Amino acid sequence: MKDTLNSNTIKIEELEAIAGKIRLGGGQKRIDKEHSKGKKTARERINHLIDSDTDFQEIGLWAAYNMYEEAGGCPAAGVVIGMGYVSGRLCMIVANDATVKAGAWFPMTCKKNLRAQEIAIENHLPIIYLVDSAGVYLPMQDEIFPDKEHFGRIFRNNAVMSAKGIPQIAAIMGSCVAGGAYLPIMSDEALIVEGTGSVFLAGSYLVKAAIGENVDNETLGGATTHTEISGVTDYKMPDDDTCLNTIRDLVDKMGPFQKAGFNRSEPTAPSGSTEDLNEVLPADRARPYDMMKLIECLIDADSFTEYKKGYGQTLITGYARIDGWSIGIVANQRKVVRSKSGEMQIGGVIYSDSADKAARFIMNCNQKRIPLLFLHDVSGFMVGKRSEHGGIIKDGAKMVNAVSNSVVPKISIVVGNSYGAGNYAMCGKAYDPRFIYAWPSAKIAVMGGAQAAKTLMQIEVSAMEKRGQKLTEEEKNTFLQEITERYDAQTRVEYAAARLWVDEIIRPDETRARISRALEAANHNPDIPEFKSGVLQT
Repeated sequence: MKDTLNSNTIKIEELEAIAGKIRLGGGQKRIDKEHSKGKKTARERINHLIDSDTDFQEIGLWAAYNMYEEAGGCPAAGVVIGMGYVSGRLCMIVANDATVKAGAWFPMTCKKNLRAQEIAIENHLPIIYLVDSAGVYLPMQDEIFPDKEHFGRIFRNNAVMSAKGIPQIAAIMGSCVAGGAYLPIMSDEALIVEGTGSVFLAGSYLVKAAIGENVDNETLGGATTHTEISGVTDYKMPDDDTCLNTIRDLVDKMGPFQKAGFNRSEPTAPSGSTEDLNEVLPADRARPYDMMKLIECLIDADSFTEYKKGYGQTLITGYARIDGWSIGIVANQRKVVRSKSGEMQIGGVIYSDSADKAARFIMNCNQKRIPLLFLHDVSGFMVGKRSEHGGIIKDGAKMVNAVSNSVVPKISIVVGNSYGAGNYAMCGKAYDPRFIYAWPSAKIAVMGGAQAAKTLMQIEVSAMEKRGQKLTEEEKNTFLQEITERYDAQTRVEYAAARLWVDEIIRPDETRARISRALEAANHNPDIPEFKSGVLQT
């Protein structure tokens, strides 16, 4: 147990050290340069904006990690997003980081902004944009401009949110150029900071090149121009602090909104401690453990009502409360268990009876309007003759169908492995979880590293031998090691978070708070459609 604690703690400390560097954005010199202009950094602006006695739950800190190295990197994809309380109201906040390539938009910057809007739309959260960006990173314009999930989708979302009555406030606190100019102006209200804020479709250099006109940027699109001449913006602000205080004032005066009314009672502390979370999860990811002990560290004490306890035991299903919120839990059981027929079942694998149980439980939660929590540590569905003859594909499809058509909010936490179709059945990113978080111990891939590496090596060696190349055993072992290292790098949690397959890497001890905030956000959307499961093979 001590080795387990040390291993997990070391991994957490390693990731937090890297996260600290990511939070510096473009580095101290760039931070100092922003300060010399009288500007706050993106993170300083957010800290000023949110209520002083609350925390900011960041999303996508690891976006673009180890990507775009040829361009010098793009820490946090050059934008900070997350949920925080502003004048007592939970809001989504988006702040361009001008210390990173002047806030230029890379492909992952676009993906991250779209994720922020998606969260705001799904949960009916007011969204605040703190704009300070030089626009699209032109060397990669073909990867950000024309497609459905590219730059233009952001403005489409502005219009959709406005139609849905989701408040949008934009503050132009630096550059706002070209297509990016539409984002603040398609928001409900726009503020602009005098002297540093500017918004125009083309800057002075491009205007000179295009039409031969000589004009400076301030005259072209500064605060005075747009608040007194064009009427494009609504409020002229003398500095960052006044601008942020005015946003707080605007949010404070918003009217009430309907909520979903999810069941919540007085919270009680879990029976297990947060320290126990690190001890439950073994350092050796192949070793079995009891997922129920992990659940007891997250849920309110004595609140768990297990569903079909003796059936389909490689999945745990049941009702519980987390921070008072009623929630349905679907979790992979990692213990080796014995089935009803006496067969030993491998922990972390989904069998036919487990899939059947989970599908029914998910449908029950939808009937009763209870949000769902998925705790991933899954190797996939069971394979082999016995499973195929028993209809594993049919029962797996039943579970995937139920997850796909679920209308209640779904939250996913990847605590360990999340492999293959198991990722789909447990509500991976493709299945629209409202929020999806991962522990430092998480691994996401089509299959486990050792298994995948051996399969890939067999394919490669076979192809080489067909070309007349013969490998010695030593060469095969070296080749296998290279493939294993490459594949393992792609299964690491940092790799997944860099591509926003998960919203954030979180410490185990903050899991309960993240789930509670996610449920509070979800409660802001009163629109829950009727549940329809479609055709289920029985």
